[in-house]
Amino acid sequence: MYSFNSRVRYSEVGQDGRLAFSSAVHYMQDCAIFHSESVGEGVRDLKDEGRVWLLSSWQIEVRRRPVLGEKICVSTWPCGFKAMYGYRNFVISGESGGQDIRAYSIWSYLDLAAGRPVKVPEELVERYGPEPALDMETAGRKIRIPAQLHERGEFPVQRFQIDTNGHVNNVQYIQMASPFLPEDDRLVRLRAEYKKAAVYGDRIRIMENGGEETRTVVLQSPDGQVFAVIEAAGRKGSL
Repeated sequence: MYSFNSRVRYSEVGQDGRLAFSSAVHYMQDCAIFHSESVGEGVRDLKDEGRVWLLSSWQIEVRRRPVLGEKICVSTWPCGFKAMYGYRNFVISGESGGQDIRAYSIWSYLDLAAGRPVKVPEELVERYGPEPALDMETAGRKIRIPAQLHERGEFPVQRFQIDTNGHVNNVQYIQMASPFLPEDDRLVRLRAEYKKAAVYGDRIRIMENGGEETRTVVLQSPDGQVFAVIEAAGRKGSL
């Protein structure tokens, strides 16, 4: 397990003074990066090896959002590897000591030269040292896209949305979808599936379906290629 401590900053909270959902996802992503750096598989190391970890999916549960100024601990650990996939859990705990936010994620190990996933080397598995998974129900990687979708707008990818891999960062897709999802104070669960990496110069069209229990947002190109699918559930009566 890898952990780091922080304190909820003003720049990380929403209108209600609590940790914004997107800020929580940033914290978890940072924790995974720090963990990889600590085992010698950081961003620069992977580039030198011609490899990269790409996020395939998130499943995030929100029990409580820490408040402005609260001390928090962010933890992550690999909970398994299979072929070209790595599975990773996350927990954000506030001063109450509980698992305020927790997550399950799936990552694919990509060979940059070949442009395709490859088997995770046993040496790398040993270096990460998998630990038992969180006791949480997981829904799998794929998200069903509703048959009926409504177009909600289109915009170009901006430079600030690009990360070190040259792609739109995974948190940016969630932020793009956020106007059509339950508000942070109502959000209890979010799933995200990443299908194709958008790059600078692409245009993204937002397609949305507001169901009775969940809301689904599809981020796609104008010709219909899907970049990401976001599915979120809010507290009863919030959709």
